[in-house]
Amino acid sequence: MTTNTAHDQPAHQEGSSAERPLALITGVGRTVGIGAGIARRLAASGWDIAFTYWTPYDDRMSWGSEPGATDVISRSLAELGASTTAIEADLADPDTPARVFDEVERQMGSVTALVMSHCESVDSGLLDTTVESFDRHFAVNARATWLLIREFGRRFAAERGTGRIVSLTSDHTVGNLPYGASKGALDRITLAAAHELAHLGVSANAINPGPVDTGWMPEEVREHCVRSTPLGRLGTPQDTAHLVDFLCSREGGWINGQLLMSNGGIA
Repeated sequence: MTTNTAHDQPAHQEGSSAERPLALITGVGRTVGIGAGIARRLAASGWDIAFTYWTPYDDRMSWGSEPGATDVISRSLAELGASTTAIEADLADPDTPARVFDEVERQMGSVTALVMSHCESVDSGLLDTTVESFDRHFAVNARATWLLIREFGRRFAAERGTGRIVSLTSDHTVGNLPYGASKGALDRITLAAAHELAHLGVSANAINPGPVDTGWMPEEVREHCVRSTPLGRLGTPQDTAHLVDFLCSREGGWINGQLLMSNGGIA
């Protein structure tokens, strides 16, 4: 686990002496990714940002890792006034969530919003999914989500009504069985938090952003998704980020225990 801190001291909101609240965002390994888009949007809205990434995952995917991405992302957040730290974290390891929270609290303090955009996603279906791949998908997408939420609930210390949990999910299962099945489990875990953490005044919601091309789509997939979407375009990281930003705002606090479709109406 490594860190990269852009500021030594917490930033403050312009014109205010109050410290900025802190969001922990998982799965922020690439500058074009949804996680990075969320981090930038929240930083612009006055949040400090701790984020995790896992380079070995990108290394084995078709798009490959992006050298220097965490430094670029950290600098972009600092330019928006945020203090930030980046933590390399293998969420397939069940000990990682507690270590991440330990490190974030040591460097930056208590977490007010937990946003989970990490994933394991390898295309395979009913007949060709391996047991190893199935288990890794559930370890990263489902078990790590539970453990992160558990740590958040155990440690939450902010004002009642300010806590936020947001997870990113998917309903894609055909030809993508372990990903879709484990994301379905992620939904249930997240929505349970809306009730089980009610005593903390924490809201918890899951967002299905639909198809967002962050470099993984072949051209035929892009064309099919555009044709299938009434608004005639693909989703962008910014589309998802704006919804996360609203849910994390004071104005978004009444939305709770929901699975939200933010997908342009794709069939």
